[in-house]
Amino acid sequence: MDSLKFSIILLSLLSLAIITQAQDPTYLFHNCPNTTTYTRNSTYQANLNLILSSLSSNATRSNINGFYNVSAGQAPDVLYGMFLCRGDVSDSVCRSCVNFATKDVLERCPIEKVAMVWYDECKLRYSNRNFISTVDQDLTVFLMSPNNVTVEPDRFNKLVETTLNNISTRAASAASGAKKFAVQQANYTGVLKLYTLVQCTPDLSSSDCSRCLQGAISKLGNCCNRKQGGRVIFPSCDFRYELYEFYNATAAAEAVPAPPPATPSPPPASGSKTSGKGKVDTALFNCLVFI
Repeated sequence: MDSLKFSIILLSLLSLAIITQAQDPTYLFHNCPNTTTYTRNSTYQANLNLILSSLSSNATRSNINGFYNVSAGQAPDVLYGMFLCRGDVSDSVCRSCVNFATKDVLERCPIEKVAMVWYDECKLRYSNRNFISTVDQDLTVFLMSPNNVTVEPDRFNKLVETTLNNISTRAASAASGAKKFAVQQANYTGVLKLYTLVQCTPDLSSSDCSRCLQGAISKLGNCCNRKQGGRVIFPSCDFRYELYEFYNATAAAEAVPAPPPATPSPPPASGSKTSGKGKVDTALFNCLVFI
């Protein structure tokens, strides 16, 4: 009986550990240049603590479309901060991600005045420079699958570019303050579909969002030529595409207007073969960063 009780307790602790681990967001990348640092226990650190506390507390709100920005302090110790959650994640996932980020960023960037950290579910940023409502493409992150497509790769490249351009227009046209976010699937072969997602920070104007996303899409050739999946991430916008459904389609449909029906793609060339088995998460593979 004692052995049984011990086993039950052990299983309960193991389950709790697994649940706790599963709640942590999927880390992608961080950037915090050490060219500008602050002194511990300084006014700047006090303002940073205020910023992170404000971001964390406002992540509990359900009426902000997963985005919040704030400033604190006066020059030379002024600080600007923001978070953005992916457009299809739930309020609880958003809150969990932001809360985690406010602690994790201090582990990764302990004394830097400027910091950005990206996860699959959200991103968090702060700086002594005002970046609110401004297109920022100074940092470029490429994430790509190590695997190439094998069926009509040139047609695949064109399909990715065309689909991303289509949904970029939809995302950019969102009303002021609304989610500048869109997803769409398209037929690639009789077996495989292409899944795409784009997002801008909601503080950008429609024209700035469009400009940011077009800049990201222009990097496709450098980043993801013939790759099964890829992302280009700027501080102000990003896109992702995969050959599997990596977003919550139901939540995404509620977040943005439904796209027009996808144009059917021609079947693969005779004799070619594809496999839909398995999933490739680009976050786990090749990463290139340009500043």
